[in-house]
Amino acid sequence: MRKRRLFVIALAVALLPAIGAAVPSSETQVSSDQQRMGLLGPGDSVTIQIYGQPESTNVYVGDDGMLSVPLAGPVPVGGVSPVDAAARVAKALKDGGYFVDPHVTIIVTQSHSQLVSVVGEVENPGRYPVTPRTTIVDLVALAGGTKDTASDVGYVLRSDATGHINRYPINLNGLTDFADSLPTATLLGGDSLVVPRAAQCYVYGEVTTPGAYRLEAGMTVLQAISKAGGVTARGSERRIQVKRATKDGHYEISRAKPGDLVQPDDIIRVKESIF
Repeated sequence: MRKRRLFVIALAVALLPAIGAAVPSSETQVSSDQQRMGLLGPGDSVTIQIYGQPESTNVYVGDDGMLSVPLAGPVPVGGVSPVDAAARVAKALKDGGYFVDPHVTIIVTQSHSQLVSVVGEVENPGRYPVTPRTTIVDLVALAGGTKDTASDVGYVLRSDATGHINRYPINLNGLTDFADSLPTATLLGGDSLVVPRAAQCYVYGEVTTPGAYRLEAGMTVLQAISKAGGVTARGSERRIQVKRATKDGHYEISRAKPGDLVQPDDIIRVKESIF
């Protein structure tokens, strides 16, 4: 019976080119998104698909990096890409005599070895698993969202082949618009998302609510004062001072106009009216 089964499989494989287009290899069957996922590791859930077989198999990568493949048994896949894992599974099935020329696809369905760290101004900093479809939106949501003190610009930190850590700016307001910044369209295991604290300015003196306020892009002195509740009856918009740090670490105090732009860490003082 086994010889007959092998003969039928071999005959079917031989007839495939005549039936239709050539069957793509396991390398071409793995999508570019899967290739960007990086390397397989313990706990990763994968689906094994063999061309021509009606059912796929869902298995996990073991703690020892082995994938338990039906018929072929344990196949080492830890530390290799889904492309290479598919090639190893195909070879194991062929060497075992179960298929003549199997074409195997490995699809990562859930990754537990591919983790991204989220730090900074988020509710729940930590390490979170990513998949080929994980976006910045998804990752920030997993971390509980950003705090009110979060900056509009975050950074993805990623190591290159030499071990150098590159920093890629991310617009956190347009969360999914980061393809132009990162070299890949998805997050990779080992990445870090840093959400820094937003720049602030300080408003005090004759304003309703003195304190520190988030610095918005293009914010003017008048807008900063408005955030502090506006000028009191005793204050004057004509008597505004800005204390600003210089490059050498000292401070300069200058007169400010309502339309002047505010810089990070500016200290704005509204003085009393002299009349």
